[in-house]
Amino acid sequence: MAGRILLIDDDDSLRRVTEYNLVAAGFEVMTAASGKEGLAGFAEYEPDLVVTDVELGDMNGLELLAEFKKTNPDTPVIVITAYGTIGMAVKAMAQGAFNFITKPFDREALRMSCRKALELTTLKSQKKQLVEEVDRLSGVEGMETANSAMAGLLDTAMRVAESEATVLISGESGTGKELLARLIHRRSARSDGPMVAVNCAAIPDTLIESELFGHVKGAFTGAVANRKGRFQAARGGTIFLDEIGELKFDMQAKLLRAIQEKEVEPVGSDKTEKVDIRVVAATNRNLKELVGAGEFREDLFYRLSVIPLHIPALRDRPEDIETLANHFLKKLGAPAGVRFSPAAMARLKEYDWPGNIRELQNAVERGFILRREDEIGPDPLGLKGGRQEPVEGGKPGIMDFEIPDEGISLEEVEKTLIRKALEKSKGNRSEAARLLQVPRHVLIYRLEKFDL
Repeated sequence: MAGRILLIDDDDSLRRVTEYNLVAAGFEVMTAASGKEGLAGFAEYEPDLVVTDVELGDMNGLELLAEFKKTNPDTPVIVITAYGTIGMAVKAMAQGAFNFITKPFDREALRMSCRKALELTTLKSQKKQLVEEVDRLSGVEGMETANSAMAGLLDTAMRVAESEATVLISGESGTGKELLARLIHRRSARSDGPMVAVNCAAIPDTLIESELFGHVKGAFTGAVANRKGRFQAARGGTIFLDEIGELKFDMQAKLLRAIQEKEVEPVGSDKTEKVDIRVVAATNRNLKELVGAGEFREDLFYRLSVIPLHIPALRDRPEDIETLANHFLKKLGAPAGVRFSPAAMARLKEYDWPGNIRELQNAVERGFILRREDEIGPDPLGLKGGRQEPVEGGKPGIMDFEIPDEGISLEEVEKTLIRKALEKSKGNRSEAARLLQVPRHVLIYRLEKFDL
C-alpha cells in the first residue's frame, strides 16, 4: 500500500539502505538525519507514517514521539531500536507508538509493519467518514438545528470530542444531554470502547459508591462476590455521569479523586485500580448556585467543567420544532404520505414544551398512533392551551374527576400526577419530587419505569 513515510535515522548508511528498500516497496519516502530535521520534516511533509530510530544524536525517539503526538496524534510511529534499548522502545509503545523493530531487522518485516500501520490509519479515516455520514443522514440522532446557539454548541462539541477533556453538559430535563454525550463519545478516539451511562439520581445513596467503583466480597451485607463498578466497566471508553448535581457531598470527594487520579478503590478494598476513562457529566441544576450554597464541591465543579456545554430549552429554539417533529415521525417508520396538518404544526410551535425534546417525541408518537387519516391533526397530539391534556378517547385527568364506574388504572393515575408535577415545575425533577412528596430517586425510578 502506497503512503508517505518520514524516515529519521542519524546513521547515514542505514538510512540510505532503509530508504531504498521502502521506495522499492512502493512507498514515498522523506528522510531526516536528526531529531531536529525530523520535526521540521514532520511539519513540512505531513507524512502518513513516521519510522524513527530511538537513539539520535540530538534527541531520542521518545521526545520525538511526544512532539509528533502533540501535532497530529493520528499519525502512526514505528520505532527502530538496538537490542540494548528495547526498554525505551517498550516505553514508546506505552506512549502511543504503533510498533517497534529491533536491529538488525529484516527488510520485509519493516515493509509489513509499515503496510499494517498505513492500513490502520486508512481504516480509522474511513470509520470517521462513515460516522460523519451516519450522523448527517440521521440528523445527529435528532440534534439537527437551525438555531444559531444550538449550532454553535454542536460545533464546539465536535471539536471537543477529539480531545480527552472532561465535559459538563447542562440543560433542562429532556433537552438531549445524553444524546450529546453519546455524540461526543462516537466522535472521539474512544469510540471503539464502551459508553457507560450512570444516572446518579436513580441510585440510592447507600449503593452509589459500590455502583461507581465496585466492591469486594464481604464488603457489606449482601456482597457475596467481587463486583466491578461502572468506572471499571468504562475502561477504554467514556463514562457518562448524569444528574451529577444529586451526589451527596461525601461522595463528591471520592468522585473527584477518581477523576483526577484515574483510579478507583472498590468498597472494602485497600488497593486502587487504574481506570483509563473519559468523563462526561450532565446536570439540570445550576451547579454554581449549589457551590455557593455549600451543597456541591467547588473543586469538583471546576474539574468537571473543563468544557461546559449548555443545551438551550426547546422553547428557546422554536425554529427547530418542525424539523425535529418530522425527524421523530420518520423514526417511527411513518409511511411517506403521513404528515402534520398546518393546524397541528401550529399547535406544536405554540406549545411551551416544559418536557423539551423528550415531550415533543412523545407527542409526535401519540399523534402518529391516534391519527385517523394520513394527516395528523392537532387533537391527537394532546396539546392544548400551552399544556398537555388527555387526548380524545383517553383517560380523564386526575385532579377533577371521580373514579368512573368502569374503573381506572392506578398506573395511569400515577403517570398523570407525575406529568402534572413536571409541568408545574417546568421540567425540574427535584421540584417535581417535592411537589409529589417523594424522594427524588423514587421519581427518577418511576420516570424510567413508565418511560416518561
